Formats: sequence, C-alpha cells, structure tokens
Amino acid sequence: MSEKLIIRGGLNPTKGEVSISGAKNSVLKLMAASLLCPGICEIYNVPELSDVEIMLEVLGQLGAKTKYDKIAKKIEIDASNITSCTAEKEFVSKMRASFCVLGALVGRLNEAKVALPGGCKIGERRVNFHLKGLEALGCSCKIEDGYVVAKTTKLSGAVVCFDIPSVGATENVMMASVLADGVTVIQNAAQEPEIVDLANFLKSMGAKIEGAGTNEIIITGVKKSDLRGSTYTTLPDRIEAGTYMSIIIASRGSGIIKNIFPNHLTLFTGKLLEMGAKIKLLEPNTMEVSNDQRLKAMNFITQPYPGFPTDLQALAMALLCCADGISVVTESLYENRFMHISEFWKMGANIIVNKKHAIIKGVDCLVGTNVTSTDLRAGAALVTAAVMAKGETEIGALHHIDRGYEKFVEKLRALNVDAQRIQVDKAAEKKVESINGTRV
Repeated sequence: MSEKLIIRGGLNPTKGEVSISGAKNSVLKLMAASLLCPGICEIYNVPELSDVEIMLEVLGQLGAKTKYDKIAKKIEIDASNITSCTAEKEFVSKMRASFCVLGALVGRLNEAKVALPGGCKIGERRVNFHLKGLEALGCSCKIEDGYVVAKTTKLSGAVVCFDIPSVGATENVMMASVLADGVTVIQNAAQEPEIVDLANFLKSMGAKIEGAGTNEIIITGVKKSDLRGSTYTTLPDRIEAGTYMSIIIASRGSGIIKNIFPNHLTLFTGKLLEMGAKIKLLEPNTMEVSNDQRLKAMNFITQPYPGFPTDLQALAMALLCCADGISVVTESLYENRFMHISEFWKMGANIIVNKKHAIIKGVDCLVGTNVTSTDLRAGAALVTAAVMAKGETEIGALHHIDRGYEKFVEKLRALNVDAQRIQVDKAAEKKVESINGTRV
C-alpha cells in the first residue's frame, strides 16, 4: 500500500490559523551536536518527522541513549557512552543531515567513519568543503567504499575559508572546533538562522563561539570537561512558515500564522508583497497573511541566506504559474532543483527551462491531475499549485513531504484546505493500468 494526498482546489479560500513547528534543518543538527557532550541534553520544540526518527536511529547506533516524548515535543539524549564512531549507510544514505555527525564524532573521539549522505535528489552536494575544513584542523580524510574516514591525534584551531558559504560544512567544522586546541576562524561561513541556533545550543553546553549569523565565526576550543548537559528549545521552521504563507496566498484567502520569526523571512516576504499579497504583523511572532486578487509576476534568484531561500523556490514558482505577466526564476545553488516543473506542466503551467533559468508565463488557471512529489519542497509546491487548480489533484510520493512537514494534513485542514490523505493499493493500480493502458 502507498499513500496519496488529495487536494480539491479552486473554490476554497483559506481561513483559520496554524502554528509553526520546530525547524527540521535545525533540530537534526542539535541532535548531532549532543554527541559532543558526555552528559544529558534535552531538546524541546522537536517536530514529529521521519527525518527525526532516522536521526534517532543514527544516534542509537553510535551508542547514545535517547527518549522521544512526542506529546511534549521533547527529545532527551544521553551521549555519555559513545560505543561506535561509524555511522552506517543504512541510515545516512536516507538523509543528508545525518552527515553532520561527522564533525561531532571527530571532535569527541578524534575519529569518525560516516557514510556519504543521501536525501532529496536536488543536485550535486559534494562533501569536499567538509573535508577541507576538517583537514585544516588536523584530520586526515579519505573516502573508502562509500564512507568518509576521518582520523586525527589532535585537533588544532585553524583558519578555514570556504569558496562559497556551505551550511553543512560550516556546521561540521563548527562542531569539530568546539574541542580543538586553540582558536578556529571560519571565513565565508553560512549565515542561516539554523547556524545561529546550533551555535547557541553549543554555547549552552559550554562552547565558546562568536560571530554566528555573520560570515566569520570564531570558535575558541574548550576541554571535554568544560562541556555539560543542556536544555534547549529549537527555533521555528522558517521554511514551513513560508510554505503556509504561499498556500494561503494561492487560495486567495486569509490566515494567521503563529510561532514565526518574521525577520528570518524578510526577503521572501518582500517578494510576496511585490506580487500583491497582504502581510500584517499582529504580534512579534504572529502574522496575518491574505490575498484577494490575481498576483503579479516577479523575478528572483536563489542565494545563500540572507538571499532568497532555495527551499522556497518551488513554492514561489507555483504562485507565479497563475500570476499576471512573465516571471524569471534563477536557481543558482542546485542544478536539479527544477524537477517539479514537469509536474507543473501536467497541471497546465506555461514554463520554459533554459539551464538554470525558468521563464514562467502566467496562465488563467491550473487544472487538477495526478502528480508526484520529486523532493521535499517540490511536494509542498504541488500542494500550493493544487490549492489554485480547478478540480481534484492527487499527489503521490508523500514520503518526501513527511520528511519536513509535521501533521501536514491537519494543518492544511485548520486553514480550510480540502485535503485528504488516502491509502492506495499499488498492485490494483498496476492491474488497472495493464487493462486500460493508461495511468489511473
């Protein structure tokens, strides 16, 4: 059995409210960072996601003891006795974020063997920046049989300069540097809010870090005995917030979004306003989003933070499919992050792709049909398109969406979206296909 998400769009303006969960791209790194501490860490505001379950399995395989209270949205991690330095392919190949245990293991044990990462197939995401950073700290690194093997007798502070900002490499080097001798300076560092969240968590454990959120991060190494257990709350998920903002605007309705950090979405919000949406801050962490008209075309280029987030590119493109005029979207970060376009075509979108550029001419309306999630954010973008489309849209490959959206259907319904998750008998589907010669 597989599952599909059914969206009936076109006639249902949103109304209601939704609360944003803890940030997936942050909590996974906090869980990995807990390996540095020979004590108990408690992490709150943990979203209930398949990626979190995978990271728990990774930590357990390494010897950490974990407790997950889904009602309290809390994870307790006791990494007092790490029994292995090997993160197996079975888990790491499923989720790229689990690769960040590399820096924590090297920092704690002076060695690590971590499978090369997996996750969404959105393009080439090499690990060379990660290895370059660890080598600058005194590690020998090599790739053997699908694993990165890193060893050192002692980590020493160094200057690490990335050619381009890399979130994962910044996180791995930052974690490894916490227990290195001396001072490490990461230049051209990633500046995402999730980097700041990780730095604050490490500091709550006793690490000494300055400059997180800027392009230069300074880590002064401490001793293992200086680290202690910590209690920490994950920041809200800015990409989830941007997703519900897009869905509300697509429906030509309104909605209130709670537990949001508006300053993490400044550029994205500006682009939505440019398209004609209305966004009002009700309280410091609560905003009202609405739209009652056909949107206007606009152009954007994805860039590292604080630029336009690549994770919101597909969602913005969905809105532009029915906007007045011609829009140009440039994806500067990942070469395969236009896979959702072929699914938009099925719904009647007018999009021309020229290498890293997508040229979108807004159509009168999209039409519901059968589509498939090609990656996590593409799945959310298809929901956005389905809300605008006439008729019923069936969205398959929901495992992608489950990686990053907690209680997605429940939250859609809270906003008055006509959404239903159903089980599908794949064997029966194939039998019908063989009889009719068409996809059902």
